[in-house]
Amino acid sequence: MGAVEPDRYRDTWVRYLGYANEVGESFRPLVPVPVVWASYGVATAYVTADAIDKGRRAATAHAQDPTQARRVGVAVVDTFVWQSLASVAIPGVTINRLCAASLALLGTLTRWPLPLRRWTTTALGLAAIPLIITPIDRTVDFLMDSSLRKLYGTPGEPPAPH
Repeated sequence: MGAVEPDRYRDTWVRYLGYANEVGESFRPLVPVPVVWASYGVATAYVTADAIDKGRRAATAHAQDPTQARRVGVAVVDTFVWQSLASVAIPGVTINRLCAASLALLGTLTRWPLPLRRWTTTALGLAAIPLIITPIDRTVDFLMDSSLRKLYGTPGEPPAPH
């Protein structure tokens, strides 16, 4: 058996593309809305590419298996749904609401000029990104294990490619 190909979507800098929308949401007070939407496009492209890659890996790993089509489908669906929730939807809403609340609170509690409040809000959003990743990932694992993964009978990660 040959060496396992490294996972470029999880083990390299490419993984950070999945956080593009959180960065976009952090900068929302400073940039035009189309820039924020473009950040969602980057994150969604990452999620889609990762799901396709996991399907390709499952197909390669199980090429001689008669249930290959099911394994490939499970790998693609599981990866796409998990990544969509854990990398795009939940963190995007979390950072959006955190930044909106902080901007409003700074407006109420300080006399700082608007540009300073906006930059402070952006800094708070960026600082929150590393803090929210693990709790969101664990929550999505729990949600997936409690729902969708029960349908295809595989708790945890999608089928490994080895």
